[in-house]
Amino acid sequence: MAALIVPRPIALVTTLGAEGVVNAAPFSLFNMVGEEPPLVMFSINKQADGVLKDTVRNIQRSHEFVVHIADQAMAQALHDCGHPFGPETSELDQTGLSTRPSAKVRVPSIAEAPVAFECVLHDTLESASRYVFFGRVIWLRTRPGLVDPSNLRVDLAQHSPPGRMGAGLYVKTEDVFPLHSTFAGESGVIERNDRRTST
Repeated sequence: MAALIVPRPIALVTTLGAEGVVNAAPFSLFNMVGEEPPLVMFSINKQADGVLKDTVRNIQRSHEFVVHIADQAMAQALHDCGHPFGPETSELDQTGLSTRPSAKVRVPSIAEAPVAFECVLHDTLESASRYVFFGRVIWLRTRPGLVDPSNLRVDLAQHSPPGRMGAGLYVKTEDVFPLHSTFAGESGVIERNDRRTST
């Protein structure tokens, strides 16, 4: 099923371990849930041996995390953060990514990421195979120039996060195309100086 529902957005999630180690892990069963309140969600598979993944354990303890959207330059580091390092090892140290203090949560953010949603745990669902975490966004940081502060529109010419396909395959998102409504007076695309923007 996962290989059919593609491409999928990818959340690179940081959490803070009990000993202060910053954990980072990618999850492609991820999406926005709503805006009132602003919610995101991601799903984490359970391990066969029953041992909790670092992200699960850290969120259950602290109820805080940061969801990042990567760009193409971060793609290899994003993928490598999925390696099963032990809880005493920070994936950021191993992949060359760096941290910066978050504004509202204790969990550090990834400095190189163009988008960071600082979240507190809103709700959790659990199935036989997965934990599903819902985060309420309490602070959003974006790379300068990515969002126009006058109208809160995203400059899609600067936003090209990699998407997840099946297995270890990813897709670039720079190759976009506009579609205009067949019906008069309806259009969801705004063209400004050949730079696509969207809310």
